[in-house]
Amino acid sequence: MADIAAELSGIVGAEYLLAGDAIGEDYAHDEALSSEPVKPAFVARPGNAQQVAQLLKAASELGVPVTARGSGSGMSGAARPRENGLLISFERMSAILEIDTENHVAVVQPGVSLEDLDAELAKHGLVYPVYPGELSASVGGNVGTNAGGMRAIKYGVTRNNVLGLEAALPTGELIRTGGKFVKTSTGYDLTQLIIGSEGTLALATEAILKVQPRMPHQGTVLAPFVDLDEVARAVPKVVSSGVGPLILEYIDGLTMGAITYRAQLQLGVPDEVREKSHAYLVVQLESRSADRLEEDVAEVGELLAGLGAMDVYVLDGSAANKLIDAREKAFWAAKEAGADDIIDTVIPRASLPQFMERVRAIAQENNTFVIGCGHAGDGNVHLAVLQKDHEVRDRVLHDLFEAGINLGGAISGEHGIGRKHTERFLALTDPAKVDLMRRIKTAFDPAGILNPGVLFD
Repeated sequence: MADIAAELSGIVGAEYLLAGDAIGEDYAHDEALSSEPVKPAFVARPGNAQQVAQLLKAASELGVPVTARGSGSGMSGAARPRENGLLISFERMSAILEIDTENHVAVVQPGVSLEDLDAELAKHGLVYPVYPGELSASVGGNVGTNAGGMRAIKYGVTRNNVLGLEAALPTGELIRTGGKFVKTSTGYDLTQLIIGSEGTLALATEAILKVQPRMPHQGTVLAPFVDLDEVARAVPKVVSSGVGPLILEYIDGLTMGAITYRAQLQLGVPDEVREKSHAYLVVQLESRSADRLEEDVAEVGELLAGLGAMDVYVLDGSAANKLIDAREKAFWAAKEAGADDIIDTVIPRASLPQFMERVRAIAQENNTFVIGCGHAGDGNVHLAVLQKDHEVRDRVLHDLFEAGINLGGAISGEHGIGRKHTERFLALTDPAKVDLMRRIKTAFDPAGILNPGVLFD
């Protein structure tokens, strides 16, 4: 171990390599529930892409497993290190290298937070639209998990907004993929292959991001419904109306109660309506024109009223911002309520009623409490599972994932597989696809050092 430490410190400098008791607890975990923290043997904090590549080459030669870490806000265990491994933290590589206003791109290092990026882009009237709900999250982590969030209904997820990467390979090579252009038909799209690979193929050391004009006006509509089925039936109508919602979220009644209580938020919904509402639809619109926004808000309100909403509330700016913020922090509310797991199954949005009916049946069959909310516009369902018995919880999760897959969905829409769901991923995925993924993994990472235990056993 001393020899390994000497080689690694020779790459990043002794002051940027941690070992033993010098490694803080925060490096031992991400935000995945039901996952025990694991301290790595080493934490390296490189300052540039060349050091990252050298670290990976050394790890390959020494047979040391490597895990990448941005801000540690992931929820699938993909940033949880191996006990005998090396954790590469990108905290020093957090620079915004360029804001190119003519090409509408931002060039950033992987450790930059979404909060810092947003503040800088605001100075130029621009926005990076990927908004996974945790602004302390890093761009590198978003690339690794293909993060989505509430704005995906309008702007897509990370892979729709990353034009190119610089990436370090386990062989010690640095490659560049894509560029400041929006289309290419030149060989394999390595950018898209690396995005969402959860640190198993290569480590992004720079990203070229597509940015959008920042709209000055926003309006938010809150509509309570008697049940979630009515919400699910309303969603396709809102999407096909042509108003182009920025956010289209569903929140079940219990989750709405929990997040508004936690945020001390009053939305002006009368008690008699709140008591009968088991689901809410939140629609946020944006526009460059206040008049156009007002027309769109009115159109959505009339549409929802005609689709069975008990009432329609147009929230003022303060209440709207607080509600969106509370929705973003639903994970923390679920965690405080004692949730044992959080999942983010994705299904075709038209299948939401059938999926939620199956969710209710699975919960009842297993005496398990399951509540949630989600990105109704893109079918990404976030469920909090409260079940202390590990065997029962494991069965519930398997059945929930299987139900989503049977409806044409997938295990995860944005959190990733990580270490938490690898076993279920392998059990529920076509073996031919898994074998192909293994061969791709081997081509990128012949020594098998990058995030072993994630995606593959």
